[in-house]
Amino acid sequence: MKLSDHFTIKKLLKYTAPTIAMMVFTSVYGVVDGFFVSNFAGKMSFTALNFIMPVVMMLSATGFLFGTGGCALISKYMGEGRNDKANQIFSQNTVSSLIVGVVLAIAGYFFMPFMSGLLGAEGELLKKSVLYGRILMISLPLYVIQTEFQTLFPAAEKAHLGFYVTVAAGVLNIILDALFCGVFKWGLAGAASATVISECTGGGLSLLYFASRYNTSRLRFSGFKYDLSALFKVLTNGSSELMSNISMSLVGMLFNVQLLKYAGSNGVAAYGVIMYVNFVFVSMFIGYSVGSAPLISYNLGADNKEEMSGIFRKSLLIIACGAVLMFSIAKLLGGGIASIFVGYDEELLRVTKNAFSIYSFAFLFSGFSIYASSFFTALNDGLISALISFLRLIVFEASSLLILPLIFGVNGIWSSIVLAEVLSVTSASCFVAAKRKKYGY
Repeated sequence: MKLSDHFTIKKLLKYTAPTIAMMVFTSVYGVVDGFFVSNFAGKMSFTALNFIMPVVMMLSATGFLFGTGGCALISKYMGEGRNDKANQIFSQNTVSSLIVGVVLAIAGYFFMPFMSGLLGAEGELLKKSVLYGRILMISLPLYVIQTEFQTLFPAAEKAHLGFYVTVAAGVLNIILDALFCGVFKWGLAGAASATVISECTGGGLSLLYFASRYNTSRLRFSGFKYDLSALFKVLTNGSSELMSNISMSLVGMLFNVQLLKYAGSNGVAAYGVIMYVNFVFVSMFIGYSVGSAPLISYNLGADNKEEMSGIFRKSLLIIACGAVLMFSIAKLLGGGIASIFVGYDEELLRVTKNAFSIYSFAFLFSGFSIYASSFFTALNDGLISALISFLRLIVFEASSLLILPLIFGVNGIWSSIVLAEVLSVTSASCFVAAKRKKYGY
């Protein structure tokens, strides 16, 4: 399938399926680590993993910055027929993201104890959190590349290759987790080492493909001179996704702080289980949004408003069906999923089931806000995309998380995400309506 094709709902799903699957397998990294750590290293190690993960994810968000911002501009240039310029931007992005990834990895290693302590970790929790976080810094530059290329494989019309790379890395992570944690009994350090190897594999294979003579995609490395105006456009376009990931990490940290206050370590562990399910479910919405974004950008560049409008309307229907499906699965299987991770602790299992029963309502709304932000990024309107993300994660989620527990206690923490998603969809709808005439969708 080509970016210039006409897309029905069936064809949209087929085109985005590899990217959706790719995002799901990426989310499996953390889920697999959590499963093996919880069952083979104990509750404290499991709590430490979930406690420090928002810090790690915040540092790796650079990949989404260069990936989504670059994809929007690169696809627009291809729609205009400027393929050489698209390849120059692709090459410039790759070099820039690698440099930033190395700098962040070094900074992350040295500041990990400070960040953990700032969030309230003490004693054994602090020690284990720092251990896990520092090991993951080894693979951060290549993980940045992997997340960046996840968004660029669809633009290169090679979404299936991105899927294969991610599956290879994900399967390797599962095997190594079982070996390091289950057989060698290396605990938290073993889980972190397995993730490092798998992330290096995912990022390394992506680089090797685009640099090799076997590259038959629309994108390839080429010589370039730094184009600061294009780099600025990439950074502003991708700022919403950067903000989304940083904000998600900040909100995750705030969740941990609030849960330590209202529910203790059991609350943090329960939140970790919910986040694993949330990673997988939300990754499906992100995967569809990322996979369909090059189509919007291409048709924007080609000035094909009719096709762009059709893709937008069909996408809303797909997101709506996915939202109902995700909510139904969460309600039916929530208790069983909780048992897989924390079935060994009766009290922790009870807390997790109660939290999941409330949190699951958020899946009815989250997909629409995620798609709306990605849609405006694809239109090269980074400001509106950033506003949607900022309101959703910083204004609505953070304020709900601070206010509702004062009224409802720990259940207010679990309810905060639901209220925030409802408010987010409402605000995103206003932006969509306001910009309809300008972009013609």
